[in-house]
Amino acid sequence: MLVALTQQLAQEIALTGEQVADAVRELAGEAASAEIKAEFLTALARKGETAAEIAAFAGALRDMAIVPPLDAETRARPILDVCGTGGDRLNTFNISTTVALVVASAGVNVAKHGNRAITSQAGSADVLEALGVKIDLTPALAVASLRDHHFAFFFAPNYHPAFRQIGPARRLCGERGQRTIFNFVGPLLNPARPDRQLIGVPRPPLCAPLAAVLPGLGVRRGMVVCGSVSDSEGERYLDELSTLGDNHVVEFCEGEVFSRTLSPGEFPIQPATLADWAGGNRQANAEIVRRLLHGEDRGPKRDVVLLNSAAALLLAGASATLAEGWNRAAELIDSGRAQSKLRELIEAF
Repeated sequence: MLVALTQQLAQEIALTGEQVADAVRELAGEAASAEIKAEFLTALARKGETAAEIAAFAGALRDMAIVPPLDAETRARPILDVCGTGGDRLNTFNISTTVALVVASAGVNVAKHGNRAITSQAGSADVLEALGVKIDLTPALAVASLRDHHFAFFFAPNYHPAFRQIGPARRLCGERGQRTIFNFVGPLLNPARPDRQLIGVPRPPLCAPLAAVLPGLGVRRGMVVCGSVSDSEGERYLDELSTLGDNHVVEFCEGEVFSRTLSPGEFPIQPATLADWAGGNRQANAEIVRRLLHGEDRGPKRDVVLLNSAAALLLAGASATLAEGWNRAAELIDSGRAQSKLRELIEAF
């Protein structure tokens, strides 16, 4: 069946909702080989995923997920997730993971959903583990961490059994430099079902389709962003808000959707190049995060963290404007609250 759907995609014919459901069952099963699954995912990516296909994939995979037992009081408060989809191939440090820790130190409940690296050297799970944060808590303990410490990491393999059969195909695609639809649906599969989301995508045309999917998944306020990186190598795009060029933003709040361009000139940003954001392996990235949270690194890496933290705080209702969010994020770091939050999480479990 995947072979037939691959041939259909090669003709640039979109999948129906029923075909997506069938494909997800095949991808999550053992009958098809990793190679056949990778060919299907590659064909879908080359055609270009539609908003309807992304929504259908997310729905089918969410139906297979293990749902953590959130209590009513925790559920009643805003729950935020912040993540880039990956796939930009720019080898930056773990910006979203750093932002998640900063925002949690403001008392915002941050449910970080992630995995080990697929298209980068260090995924969110890798860098948190290197920092000393326990990443594989049981669902009950993850809920307790979210309630008591305003942060929990929901390690994707623990909540998505289907991914065990999908993982080898994703790795094959990754080895070939091929992104897949899982880059896009990953942020939509958070088992905690956050109602606030900041999502970064690697191409501007993806902002609107992904934003269109979020309201149907229970997200009340969200922002899908893509940052420009303009330098001697031409214009490239970052799956985060960028301080190196204009940002494409599609935002919605309580059903109202609007697009805008966010300029880094609106903020007190230092001159920088893409090389200033370079990441490395899990240990190197953990040290970068540690230095940022301790206020020791006050250069361009800090600026990109402040900008993305400003957006996250705005979405969570913890600041009224981006400018206020920028200043609050800086205060959270400079006051020591961000580094204290990291220490608290390391010692909690």
